[in-house]
Amino acid sequence: MPLGLYTLGQTRALYGSSGSVTPKDVGENFYQELSSEFDSRTGAVLISEHSFEERWPTWEVHPEGDELVYLLEGDTDFVFWIDGSEQIIRVSRPGTYVIVPRNTWHTARPYAPTRMIFFTHGEGTLNAVEPGGKPLTI
Repeated sequence: MPLGLYTLGQTRALYGSSGSVTPKDVGENFYQELSSEFDSRTGAVLISEHSFEERWPTWEVHPEGDELVYLLEGDTDFVFWIDGSEQIIRVSRPGTYVIVPRNTWHTARPYAPTRMIFFTHGEGTLNAVEPGGKPLTI
C-alpha cells in the first residue's frame, strides 16, 4: 500500500480480515463497487465518516457483525428496534460511542448537525424504510 494522506469523509478505509487497510474513494456507486471489488466485504470492517443534519431516511441492519459509532461532534439519538419497539440512546458528548449489536435494526435522529465515525462489519447490510421491512437497493 502506498503511503498517503486521506480523509474519511471522501476516502473510506476498508480494514481487511488479513490486517491490510485499503483506501476507497467515495463515488456514486460506492457500495456496489465495494461488494464487487472486495468479495462482498467478507470479514472486513469499513471505516467511514458521515455528517448529517436530518433524520436518516432509512433503517439499517448488519447481520454479520457489530458496528461501533463514534461521535466527533453534534447531538443525535441513535434509535434501535429491539423486541418490537424503539430503544433510544442519546449521543451528545464528543468522544463517546455507541455499539450497534449485530442483527439490530437502527437509525439516527439528530438534534443538531452531527459528524460521526462508523466502524462497520458491513457484509450483508440491509436498508429498509421501516425496521424489518422490504430491503432497499442502495
